[in-house]
Amino acid sequence: MIELNEFSSYFIPLTAAALALISAIFFLRFHARKSPQKTKKYHPIATSPLNQVLNYYRLFDLMTDLSRKYKTYRLSSFSRNEIFTTDPAIVEYILKTNFPNYGKGLYAYNIFKDLLGDGIFAVDGDKWKHQRKLASYEFSTKILRDFSSGVFKTTAVKLARILSEFSVSNRSLDMQNLFMKATLDSVFKVILGIDLDGLSGTYEEGARFTAAFDTANGLTSFRFVDFFWKIKRFLNIGSEAELRKNIEVVDEFVYKLIKSKIELLNNLHDDSQPGKKEDILSRFLELKETDPKYLRDIVLNFVIAGKDTTATTLSWFFYLLCKHPDIQEKIAKEIIQKNKVSSNSSIEELAAKVNEETLDKKHYLHAALSETLRLYPAVPVDGKICFSDDTLPDDFSVNKGDMITYLTYAMGRTKELWGNDAEEFRPERWLNENGHFRPKSPFIFTAFQAGPRICLGKDFAYRQMKIFSMILLGSYKFKLNDESRPVKYKTALTLHIEGGLHLSVFPRSNHETTVNA
Repeated sequence: MIELNEFSSYFIPLTAAALALISAIFFLRFHARKSPQKTKKYHPIATSPLNQVLNYYRLFDLMTDLSRKYKTYRLSSFSRNEIFTTDPAIVEYILKTNFPNYGKGLYAYNIFKDLLGDGIFAVDGDKWKHQRKLASYEFSTKILRDFSSGVFKTTAVKLARILSEFSVSNRSLDMQNLFMKATLDSVFKVILGIDLDGLSGTYEEGARFTAAFDTANGLTSFRFVDFFWKIKRFLNIGSEAELRKNIEVVDEFVYKLIKSKIELLNNLHDDSQPGKKEDILSRFLELKETDPKYLRDIVLNFVIAGKDTTATTLSWFFYLLCKHPDIQEKIAKEIIQKNKVSSNSSIEELAAKVNEETLDKKHYLHAALSETLRLYPAVPVDGKICFSDDTLPDDFSVNKGDMITYLTYAMGRTKELWGNDAEEFRPERWLNENGHFRPKSPFIFTAFQAGPRICLGKDFAYRQMKIFSMILLGSYKFKLNDESRPVKYKTALTLHIEGGLHLSVFPRSNHETTVNA
């Protein structure tokens, strides 16, 4: 991801461009007032590009502050309005009721296409429908569900063993970094059927890909605030030259894997051979989807969806549990009791009890993960482009080409939606009187989108997070390494913790002796 010192190098040109935009806004607004033909009404202008630049380090909190004054507001620029909302009625309208009129559009597609190509998260229309149909079928199969659960469990056990080394040596660790490696290992195994082994760091080519992919992801995110990225791409200079270089590394790695997978499957004639059609790539190849570029785009879209989002949520989850040790202990108690293990069971004994039945019984754990996503959504904002002039449910107008962004981060902190304790971490708000998990409307809890584009991997994400949490929290206690150090987010497409999450880990009961058995 882009660091703030790199962002600062672009501050002067960004500010100049922002000031030019502000001048244009006032010019257009002045002439608009003089026009007798204007009949549409628009949401109030509450901020400016310059204000967003100056508050880039706390951008989502700025949006939250503004949303408390205006449920829906806008920022105006040369070419279009940018509308920001926390209104569930508008969210439902653009994600479901009038879904065909709102999509990614060319703006987002042009930003994403160098990295994500024509993948499901960058496209609209027929391309999206085709991939969505295929992916929906595959994600619903028991084969993939069972395969992924096994992968998640294996990776979680490997992570737990690494934590035992830190525990014995009494060293602090960057939990976010470990989660990033663990989730990437998991997603690569589920999607491509290969062991990336980022946790152990023994696969040098895989480590090179990981570094290039993370850098490319961050540089792609930076395009949203870099007014000059197209010029830099044309001239192949600065951040765009670096992006191109890293995408070349990513492509070389992925195309090589796709070629190897195709050759492997072509050479396998025994349909009974175990595992050959469990991963997603193999199953797409079985459906005669063999275009390398198409497969490359599918792979990278699923990687970007399954890696950072789950890892960042787990990171914020463990941070909140360290801030609320009573909740951490309550979850650990639920894990030990519902899995019917003792407090000094080995990691392997605990993992052996993790199955669909025990996962379904973890209501409080599920509630705590949902509460984490409410306060720290993996994707803090999400926007759609309006394809034709429209009127929103609040009777305000939106023009063709305007962007409407629903503020997931701000919605989770809105008292009108969650009560006066909206900014408190309270898993109980998700439970009914019997202690069972009670879901909320997806147009209020928007962490997984809603409507036709609702996240295909929602159940997979919860399953992975619950498996990791059950094995780690059933084995260890976690504390912040430095209680006085502020924990802040990094402004980017996904809500990373700035500088990582530095924790100390302690065995539960007698795990000092059992983890190394």
